[in-house]
Amino acid sequence: MSDLLTNPLPGYLQPTQLNPDPQTSDLLHIDTPEQVSIRFPVAGLGSRFLAIIADTFAQFIVYLVLGLVFFLLAASAPKTTAGIFTHTGEKWLIAGVILINFLIYWGYFALFEAFWNGQTPGKRLCKIRVIQQSGRQITFFESMTRNLIRVIDMLPGFYLVGVISMLSTRRHQRLGDLAASTIVIHERPSEEPLWGGNGPRTITAGAFTPPPPQPAFTLLDESPLPADAVARLTPEDLAVIERFFSRILDMDLDTRARIAARLAAQMSEKMQMPPESAAVAKDKPERFLEAITRQMRSHGS
Repeated sequence: MSDLLTNPLPGYLQPTQLNPDPQTSDLLHIDTPEQVSIRFPVAGLGSRFLAIIADTFAQFIVYLVLGLVFFLLAASAPKTTAGIFTHTGEKWLIAGVILINFLIYWGYFALFEAFWNGQTPGKRLCKIRVIQQSGRQITFFESMTRNLIRVIDMLPGFYLVGVISMLSTRRHQRLGDLAASTIVIHERPSEEPLWGGNGPRTITAGAFTPPPPQPAFTLLDESPLPADAVARLTPEDLAVIERFFSRILDMDLDTRARIAARLAAQMSEKMQMPPESAAVAKDKPERFLEAITRQMRSHGS
């Protein structure tokens, strides 16, 4: 068992480590705190261009609506007898124009991305979202940082600086993304089962949705794993099991089955399980290991 701790299994990735394989350079690989490996397909130039077109159109509609409201307010602003704005009215007019332009130009992207799970209407339409490089959802700070630098990415026009930056980086990051340590990824459900035998868990970019609660693993007598047997295991044993589950997607089926059987036999022996229970562990090793993990976690081990 100790060799599994000292010699990591093939393909293990540290949290937030990027996959260096050039054949999968458009994938961001992250190990979550739940020890689940998640793969995020990075959004390219095409999908982001379509999203910015949709957002620009949405901003244009907002400009029209707010412009009409502002025109109505300006009509009722204080004026001289000659119909000219007073000094106070002129200051309010200028302040209003600046505020509206700021809210639409910067606030549109920053507020939507910060409070709408990393998406603007255009990004949601194109099924992409912004996340931190660690895989977590972006906060208001990251959102404001990446969007304040948008004005530089737009220079000298049509996002030329941003396009050059995206084409020059492996993760298609514009300057705002580099400054805020963010990445734009596609939102796709995973089609791979992560915990063999219990069905797939849905993974979307920046969000993890667990499956419906599964019934606890039972032995031949339909009872949970004996508490006294589980208590014989240590946190080190739990770490070994969780490391195995975090890497099963990177193993071929034969290697996965061999290691699962070996771990189940070791844990069963250490737990001093009765022969009939040990037979169940041998027959379904991954379910047996998953039951150990669930039971130790539920008791705060």
